[in-house]
Amino acid sequence: MADAGSTEDDAEGTEDPAGLLAVAVRVAAGAAELVAAHRAEARDHVSTKSSPTDVVTAIDKASETYVIEQLKAARPGDAVLGEEGGEHAGSSRVRWVVDPVDGTVNLLYGLPSYAISLAAEVDGVAVAGVVQSVPTGEVWTATRGGGAFLDGKPIHGSGQPELSQTLVGTGFGYAAERRRWQAEILVEILPAVRDIRRIGAAAIDLCYCADGRLDAHYEIGLNHWDFAAAGLIATEAGLLVTGLDGAPPSPDLVIAAAPAVHQELHDRLAAALRRVPREN
Repeated sequence: MADAGSTEDDAEGTEDPAGLLAVAVRVAAGAAELVAAHRAEARDHVSTKSSPTDVVTAIDKASETYVIEQLKAARPGDAVLGEEGGEHAGSSRVRWVVDPVDGTVNLLYGLPSYAISLAAEVDGVAVAGVVQSVPTGEVWTATRGGGAFLDGKPIHGSGQPELSQTLVGTGFGYAAERRRWQAEILVEILPAVRDIRRIGAAAIDLCYCADGRLDAHYEIGLNHWDFAAAGLIATEAGLLVTGLDGAPPSPDLVIAAAPAVHQELHDRLAAALRRVPREN
């Protein structure tokens, strides 16, 4: 597996986005190699989290352990927020946000949409991010103000100007009542767009928006690690990535879309959220 190693740019306290991205790319590559090597064992050690359908595998945990160990070796003063391990304090202004396997159910079933997601924040603002698809090897990257890239080539989001022609990604939670409520929201949105895709990995959905394979994505209930890296990538690809009523993206709502359709999609979602009673 790739090792994070260390360079002068990786020294503790350095906040240069390019240096942080270099660390992120190396660490994500090593984690992707680990996950790929053990995917066949995914069903051997499975437990659940928020509900019986919300699964976590030993591979998720091993990937996060690897990422944290590599980050500590390269940048020992930084904080880490990980999906499986919680938050680890640091002494620097940098915090790493880790989703060790985004799309665990896809991994479990052998569906080719799951990824490693890793973002570096400085004072709470994402400045570098990488999402690496494990099955395909595709690597999306971005630095704040530096543009977005797929396998080193610049990418730009969809220029689709009509909401009725947009292909929109979304996702659902794992609790039964939340899914019912999210499905009712979807019923309000589906007639207004070209179609809906449910890929099962929010980071990949957002990266597909960044490279034009989806026109937009919305989701309710995402955690910070789901969108920290991919949200930056989508933003740097020219999309608007927001929450509700101009708020930053959050578990309440994440919308990523081209400026031409973002407002209309937002307004339809806001109206649906007002009409459909929220789950308990």
